[in-house]
Amino acid sequence: MDKTLKLALLSLLFNAVFSVFHIVFGITTYSWWLFTTGLYYALLSLVRFVVLRTKKQNDFATKFSGVMLMVLVLPLVGMVILAVVRDRGFVLHKIVMIAMATFSFTKITLAIINLIKSQKSLSAKLFALRNISLSEACVSLFALQRSMLVSFEGMTEIEIQIMNVATGTAVCVIVFILGLHLAKNKRPQFNI
Repeated sequence: MDKTLKLALLSLLFNAVFSVFHIVFGITTYSWWLFTTGLYYALLSLVRFVVLRTKKQNDFATKFSGVMLMVLVLPLVGMVILAVVRDRGFVLHKIVMIAMATFSFTKITLAIINLIKSQKSLSAKLFALRNISLSEACVSLFALQRSMLVSFEGMTEIEIQIMNVATGTAVCVIVFILGLHLAKNKRPQFNI
């Protein structure tokens, strides 16, 4: 558990810095996408902080993080709307895109594996942290997909919008379900 908490603290620090970066650049470049992304990561940092600060093994951390993950769907919906209506995304170099893809797929793979492993643990705090990590990884995949669609040729504007709506909606639903399971203090069962 000690190693897990250290990694969670590192994630908290990374999320806080990532949030400030996006909010500042969102304001200075007038990018609602960057600002909304920063807002999402700021709220996610708050949730992680509260879970990490919870001393006792009680249901508060689980229920709080569940409710907050459901609340986090609001900035996610804003991000999806912005991806469709206003901010197409940034064209990035292929090497940057490959690095982003490697990072995002590693993140989602580890988040899923760790969430499945946490089924064996009785720690509510650990389970809450695993759900937070999975929701963060899903948002990372959405941002990756958004950047890939504009960085690589081959899709029309309408096709890009359809992909952004489909992926963004799926991410919102997943984050909401993760939050709902935490708020109800139910653990989804993974039979592998």
